[in-house]
Amino acid sequence: MRAWNKELAYIYRRILKSPGLAFAVVVSIGLGIAANATIFSMVSRFILSPPPVGDPGRLMQVYTRQNGDRCCNAFPYPQYVDVREQVKNFSGVAAYYELVPASISGFGDPERIWGQAATANFFDVAQVPMSHGRGFLPAEEKLQVIVLGHRLWQRRFGSDPAILGKPVTLSGRTYTVVGVAPVGFHGLDNVLDPEFWVPLGNVEDLVPHIPRREAREYHWLSVIGRLQTGVTRTQADAELDALAKRLAIAYPATDKGLNFHLELSGALPPNAQGMVKLFLGALAAVALLVLCIACANVANLLLAQAASRQKELAVRLALGATRGQLMRQMLAESTVLALGGGLFGFLLSVWAVSALSAFHLPAPVPLDISLTQDWRVRLFTFALSLGAGLLFGIAPAWAASRPMLIRALKGEDALARPGRRVTLRGLLVIAQVAMSLVLLCATGLFLRSLQRAANMDIGFRSGGMLTMSVDPAINAYSAERTIQFLTQLRERAAALPGVSSAVVTDVVPLSMGTRADGFQVVGGAKPAKSDYELADLYMATPGYFQMMGIPLLLGRDFAGDSASGPRTAIINRALADRLFGKTDPIGREITGGGVTYQIIGVAANSKSRTLGEDQRGLLFRSLNQSVAKDPSSFGYALLVSTPGDPAALTRAVREQVSSLDPAMAIFNVTTMQEHVKDALFLPRLAGTLFGIFGGVGLLLAAVGLYSVISYSVSRRTREIGIRMALGAQVGAVQRLIVRQGMLLTGIALAIGLPGAWMAAKLADSFLYGVQPHDLVTFVAVPVVLAAIALIACWVPARRAARVDPQTVLRYE
Repeated sequence: MRAWNKELAYIYRRILKSPGLAFAVVVSIGLGIAANATIFSMVSRFILSPPPVGDPGRLMQVYTRQNGDRCCNAFPYPQYVDVREQVKNFSGVAAYYELVPASISGFGDPERIWGQAATANFFDVAQVPMSHGRGFLPAEEKLQVIVLGHRLWQRRFGSDPAILGKPVTLSGRTYTVVGVAPVGFHGLDNVLDPEFWVPLGNVEDLVPHIPRREAREYHWLSVIGRLQTGVTRTQADAELDALAKRLAIAYPATDKGLNFHLELSGALPPNAQGMVKLFLGALAAVALLVLCIACANVANLLLAQAASRQKELAVRLALGATRGQLMRQMLAESTVLALGGGLFGFLLSVWAVSALSAFHLPAPVPLDISLTQDWRVRLFTFALSLGAGLLFGIAPAWAASRPMLIRALKGEDALARPGRRVTLRGLLVIAQVAMSLVLLCATGLFLRSLQRAANMDIGFRSGGMLTMSVDPAINAYSAERTIQFLTQLRERAAALPGVSSAVVTDVVPLSMGTRADGFQVVGGAKPAKSDYELADLYMATPGYFQMMGIPLLLGRDFAGDSASGPRTAIINRALADRLFGKTDPIGREITGGGVTYQIIGVAANSKSRTLGEDQRGLLFRSLNQSVAKDPSSFGYALLVSTPGDPAALTRAVREQVSSLDPAMAIFNVTTMQEHVKDALFLPRLAGTLFGIFGGVGLLLAAVGLYSVISYSVSRRTREIGIRMALGAQVGAVQRLIVRQGMLLTGIALAIGLPGAWMAAKLADSFLYGVQPHDLVTFVAVPVVLAAIALIACWVPARRAARVDPQTVLRYE
């Protein structure tokens, strides 16, 4: 212990003696650690973190799969009952409906919230201990009781423990609070963010369009099962396979080809795992590249420091110290510096995680994508810091522990090996620049993708519009009352001062999802190869296309269509081409989803779900005609157009909603510009992260090249002085120094370009309007990198040319 105390005291004195070097090492490594800790926060949050339940390794999410389709689907209620009653390898099986919209009133203004309806044994199967109160009792399957989410309890009820046993009004119905969920429990999904739970027996009251329970063809329930003690997942799979075969025989019309699939509860669904893991893997590779660049940079700095200590190290070797002792001491120094960098990087990542948590997804349902620095991130940061200390410390320690003693005692460069044209420091610089080229090419691709996405033609205008949503269905409105309410709201909003027009739709474009149906032409063959064409469905009121700036290419608007008249529709150009080819679709009929529509118009193409999608077929229905026959909507959006600031209309429009119904909850209040900006979530996230990582990598590479050339100049001061004394021109000396650095840069570019070319292929799935081998990127990045390298070489070359030959020779 005393020996280690002496070592630490010596390291402390060394750091105090060279504070500039210590600062450079801590900052360089800290930047690399911060990048990796930030990305690992995402991995921990979305991949590694189990839900906050008891014994999460035995809680399984059960999915269905039909006739070899891709996994994974929800359950019909009868299939859930079959699994619950016939699978004995589960100690308990529970079911829940993932998204239940409701309006909560009392204790403040009405608020639209989302929750889940679960079987009475849900919390028992999941083994979720309540923060206050209890979960559901078996006898409460059909009673109006509620468990509040912890955040809802804090936000809405001021963390009042006396709320237990009190009534709350949910969608006009009175529910008794029996429990408060624990902190951090947001259900069993990694992303969804429910705020309450009610027994499944209430789901028909809160979601009127829910399928009939006895129907085996409607898949709407999520199912979990807890494995019996001693039962393996393989055994449960085998029992579920046997059940699937029995059900296929008993119910051939609906269950033929049925299979079940098990996943750990809380894991991403299998159909989403590939894309998420690929994206996080790409970010992790880039962050690791940043750390490698930082380690190479620090290794160069420590090699330079070791060269300045060569006489000291040679004396210690001459006095009997072993190479192992010298290496241990130098590795200990690098580890201490790396831990300092790890602490700095962790603090940086805390800020970065907070900034990333502010990103918002334009989804119509509540999502929780917030990040935290949990114990996994802390442990990862500590382990990565230790690894980085060994990585950047081993080369300087190895080189410094084997100096050429005679040269060292004479004060010459004992680390330089005669006859070598490329030194270890030069190799490290080549590695830095090559890795920086790969990183910067990826950065350039994502920044150009962000630019293209921001300037992409989305097919509708976004300026000067305010949007806010209401959901009359959760207040038990009938179809007739819903139409009346929306009509009055639209008319009142349109009459407000400063408002140009107002329309209503069920889904705002670029909200990441809407209902879709397959359509066929009535009374005629269509040119497509498949049996039907898939189209996203929207409801709209008259004036929608004019207000949104979507040109009507053929036909007319919905003006004049009565709610009880024949069902009419306007389709976009893409769907018209797929269904009708070159023929005129106006007046023709198409059928889909059990409804026949007469085509009255063709609109220009516009984006529907995401910016990066291929053009989807779109079908717009008259809102007044559709409300009565399509109760599946989760609300309606009022769009208000103004030549001024749309946000300034928020209060006035809210007052119109409250005047029509004080109990009506208002949600998703935003301007259309903000909504479209949120739709840029993925390119903004990728562009931001890659931009930061690329900038850090470029800075570290430039500093590394500069430090190597500066060190080389300092070691060649005598040679330069002699050259100038013998008549060498200033320009010749500068070219000599610059040529050395640019040679290293040229080698690095030759090595890095093939790597960047191969890495670009992995980014193809995440780019918008940019090819992975974009010529502009692969030309501009090497040119910019070479220019920065030239500057990094020219600065020390200029300083070398100012060497006074007389001073150098007098010193010699």
